[in-house]
Amino acid sequence: MADMAGVINDLGHSDDAAFAEVTATVSSKMQEPVRAVRDLVFDVLPETVEVAWPRQRSVGWGTGPRKFTEQFAYLMPFEHHVTLGFYRGGELPDPDGLLPSSGGRQVGGSLSMRSLKISSLEDVRRPASRALIDASTQQGVPPPRT
Repeated sequence: MADMAGVINDLGHSDDAAFAEVTATVSSKMQEPVRAVRDLVFDVLPETVEVAWPRQRSVGWGTGPRKFTEQFAYLMPFEHHVTLGFYRGGELPDPDGLLPSSGGRQVGGSLSMRSLKISSLEDVRRPASRALIDASTQQGVPPPRT
């Protein structure tokens, strides 16, 4: 399903056509970490709704398609790293200190956005990365649609 903002995937992990379009130009070094981030998001929350914005080269994940009210995380691929961002990152428990202590504010200052750079598969596999994604699915977003 498509809307003006992006391509909505509410069919689950197996539907990766729009994701593949966003990440098509990612370097071969970053292909595996990019895929691993997506796999981890769907492993943490199988009901994730994915929205891909091919023109913006970004992907958002949430309990619904709305960027600031239903999404908990986003991905932006670059040549040598992937940015994994959290819309409410400043509110997440981060005992390992992966996220910066300050970050951007959006939507009238209501979101405390934070992001981290993923440069390798090992970065994705850290238990702290999984913990951040898990916490983000429960912070300020509605429960998954059933």
